[in-house]
Amino acid sequence: MGVVRVAQSIMVASLAMAMSLEGHPAQAEPSAMIKVDGSSTVYLLTEAVAEEFQNANRGKIRVTVGIAGTGGGFKKFCRGEIDIADASRPILKEEMALCQKSGITYYELPVAFDALTVAVSPMNTWVTSMTIEELKKIWEPAAQGKISKWNQVRSNWPDAPLVLFGAGSDSGTFDYFTDAIVGKAKSSRGDYTASEDDNVLVQGIEKNKNALGYIPFAYYSAQMKKLKAVAVTGKNGAILPSVESVVNGSYQPLSRPLFLYISEHAAKRPEVKSFVEYYLTEGPKLIAEVRYIPLADQTYGMVRQRFQKGIVGTGFGGEPEVGLPVEEIMKRSPKQ
Repeated sequence: MGVVRVAQSIMVASLAMAMSLEGHPAQAEPSAMIKVDGSSTVYLLTEAVAEEFQNANRGKIRVTVGIAGTGGGFKKFCRGEIDIADASRPILKEEMALCQKSGITYYELPVAFDALTVAVSPMNTWVTSMTIEELKKIWEPAAQGKISKWNQVRSNWPDAPLVLFGAGSDSGTFDYFTDAIVGKAKSSRGDYTASEDDNVLVQGIEKNKNALGYIPFAYYSAQMKKLKAVAVTGKNGAILPSVESVVNGSYQPLSRPLFLYISEHAAKRPEVKSFVEYYLTEGPKLIAEVRYIPLADQTYGMVRQRFQKGIVGTGFGGEPEVGLPVEEIMKRSPKQ
């Protein structure tokens, strides 16, 4: 069931780029609508929750889920065009300012973990692990037009072109990866195949033995036969992305929380409030099906309490932070 759901979700996500999805046919005419947009990473979970929620409400509430990318979703959210933004990184200062200008206050709710995955084609026979320094050497802005072959990264690797695939600039995955690896969000070379549609990246990496890219864990996990994950060597040694390595904290710095941002005004509508409460109780049960990693039960309790108590704002203050425990985020006094 889980493999089927994630395969279906990824297929739909590929077709739905930059547009909204209406879910499955309802059993009754919808009397209310909830609009969600943003991260293609979080889409997989939100789409699964939306499907179950619509079925539970016998089609009386319609939930549309788009994949404009985290940045694109925040633009719509802060203009008041959508009720909920899916985000694969925290809201940034410029987005906070836009929301403030529009009079939009919001809840920031972590809902799951992702393990950003560095991947190559199964045809690649020389790479099993890479250090953070090697990844930075490849992806930093100074590498553009200069680091173009595998043997420039490690001398015993082949004299073959380095073909790169990565997230587009509107993607939260792009922001998080560049911050974690290069040391500054949005700081990246530009001469690579970029897309907010992770399926494009999967296909590109799979078909070229000289390819290297980074994608969300769910997209890698659903295509394990077509991709090979690269272990990332940091302070904990060479660690592959997995549920276990994220939960025990050893997969650093590419583990990250995933978020929902809910308009405080929208949350006053019964259908939105009901959907968010459903998401926070039923969503964790669906996370394994869409191949992400759940938060601890205690943490979900903290998240539900934040929503129930009406605590709005962000625990980050507009600055991206890598490797921060979710429990620490939830203990901070939120800022608008």
